[in-house]
Amino acid sequence: MPDARRTDAVLLLVALVWGSSYLSAQTAAAALPVLVVLFARYALSALACLGLVAAARRGPHGRTRGWTREEIRAGVPLGVTQAAVLLIETYGVAHTSAANAGLIISLTIVLTPLLDRSGHRGGLPPVFFAAAGVCVLAVGLLMAGNGFHALRLGDLLMLGAAVVRAAHVVLVGRLTAGRTIRPLQLTAVQTLVGSALFLAPAARDLPDLAHVGLAAWAQLLYLALFCSVFAFLAQTWAVQRTSASRASLLLGTEPIWAAAVGIGLAGEHFTVLTALGAALMVTGTYWGQAVERAHRSTAPRAKGPKIPHHTEENPACPPGPAHRSRASEQAIPGGPRDRSG
Repeated sequence: MPDARRTDAVLLLVALVWGSSYLSAQTAAAALPVLVVLFARYALSALACLGLVAAARRGPHGRTRGWTREEIRAGVPLGVTQAAVLLIETYGVAHTSAANAGLIISLTIVLTPLLDRSGHRGGLPPVFFAAAGVCVLAVGLLMAGNGFHALRLGDLLMLGAAVVRAAHVVLVGRLTAGRTIRPLQLTAVQTLVGSALFLAPAARDLPDLAHVGLAAWAQLLYLALFCSVFAFLAQTWAVQRTSASRASLLLGTEPIWAAAVGIGLAGEHFTVLTALGAALMVTGTYWGQAVERAHRSTAPRAKGPKIPHHTEENPACPPGPAHRSRASEQAIPGGPRDRSG
């Protein structure tokens, strides 16, 4: 397979894995308390990241440093905000459909530029707000479900998760811009912080882990090792071999995969309203992403720190650490996991 197609295939695989994470989180939360699910995801991700860091230090190219002060200083606050994203996301996906969760969280794409004022002078063009309006309409249709009276708590929580995730992405850019911070080491710090934060709240129910079946453990391992560690490393490898625009486009298919997995594997059904909302959400996010990217490339740059093309994404994704971190894992600005987790 040519290099370009192999890179595209890897990015699509990352988007597919992230899209499927919502159903996995929903399934795990049905078998275990949400706080136990979060602690297990973080702890498993942390063990994997620490193993990779240790392997890198003993690699054939000589020893590398463990962690720098900058990586720890950035990783601790980012670990806290990342944990907040995953907490809201996991509670949200437990009370809505996996398809809706994946579609609503993609609002991060248009919310992030609204919160980030460090990249350029002046405001965003009016057409961007038109795209954001399409997304807001889409959220209303998705929340309506089978009727405009049927607002679900999970949809509202996923909307809140999108706002918090956008703030997390902006913070990632501010804390990592102009600094030599290695993604794997930063992700390891974030997963350790998340493990520490959820240990005490989940401690009372941790014995439940010994009584769940293999299916629940498979979901936890999938969330930690595939949605977090694998997706993070695969994305990092791929974005170094293609353009930011192409990577962002391919990773932007995540909500489509989330809807496909929810319908195909969980038997979720789209009404006319939710189908229309899904179409508008994908259209609005792609439109807003394209407008923001074009504006960022032509507008005069501000003197403040510049958001790097690749920011750390969430490794405990469902959404969003090793999280989408979307967060965090190397995310593309404007992409759904500009989230990162």
